[in-house]
Amino acid sequence: MSHDATGTPEPGGGGIVRLIPGGSLSSATAQTGGMIRSAAISGDLVGADELWMGRTVVLPGSSSGDHHHGRSETGIYVVSGHPVFVFRDPATGDLVRLETSPGDYVWVPPHVPHREENPSPDTEAVVVIARSTQEAIVVNVPSL
Repeated sequence: MSHDATGTPEPGGGGIVRLIPGGSLSSATAQTGGMIRSAAISGDLVGADELWMGRTVVLPGSSSGDHHHGRSETGIYVVSGHPVFVFRDPATGDLVRLETSPGDYVWVPPHVPHREENPSPDTEAVVVIARSTQEAIVVNVPSL
């Protein structure tokens, strides 16, 4: 990795392609109760300018706190389990529950409060997250 004179990763990663092994993800990222986020690609880790990627695990029978991701668009790929994504429909005020399966994708627009739930009593839900900002913006909110 290319670094500037202070040892900080250079923007754009210094022009090299990077491999981030699955076992080397960083837990030093913004967190929300009820889930475990791990960063793989960020400004701090690889010098990314406009992208954050990582893995989130929702433990069996748990629910995340309500939160949004500020100005970031978020793309989610369901790796395993059957996480449920809950948000409030802005037109009706009703809670909407998106029940997912492995191989599904979910898009979360900027500033939309939501939460992740894992209804399984014995299987964790694992998703891969991509955000349109290089930092993991997480704004925990009191309710949807």
